[in-house]
Amino acid sequence: MTQSWDRIYTPHRLEYLRAVNNPDACPFCAAPDLEGSEELDLVAHRGDVAYVVLNLYPYNAGHLLICPYRHVADFTELTDPERDEISMLTQEAMETLRAVSGAQGFNLGMNQGSISGAGIAAHLHQHVVPRWGGDANFMPIIGQTKVLPQLLTQTRDLLQEGWIQRH
Repeated sequence: MTQSWDRIYTPHRLEYLRAVNNPDACPFCAAPDLEGSEELDLVAHRGDVAYVVLNLYPYNAGHLLICPYRHVADFTELTDPERDEISMLTQEAMETLRAVSGAQGFNLGMNQGSISGAGIAAHLHQHVVPRWGGDANFMPIIGQTKVLPQLLTQTRDLLQEGWIQRH
């Protein structure tokens, strides 16, 4: 009997999914409260009014999301301090990813509203996706599978250490 590659099992992620996918809770409101749990805490850096978290469904290794702590959906609803810190954390995320992973470029973006493709439209988040020459290959197209070179918690640890070293 041959094994089909349409499924990849990651049972260690179930506890995290239960915590952040509660239909009555926003995962971006829950994420900062998971501090201290090695398997659940994917926050790379905590600021005053915003934080940086690894994307649970990354496009690339090191794919970060920058979120205000406050539950707000639209960029125009941000306070000046929230807007400024999200911008600053985006810059710091790029610098940190360059330092710890040698990222050669980035995709940055926000999808505003579900019609624009926001998976979680109710809580604003800025994507920071590191890119490298040749990082796209046949796996997502032919194999319908993304290959990431390290666990999210390992990536988070590298980013936290890189953030600390920058300051």
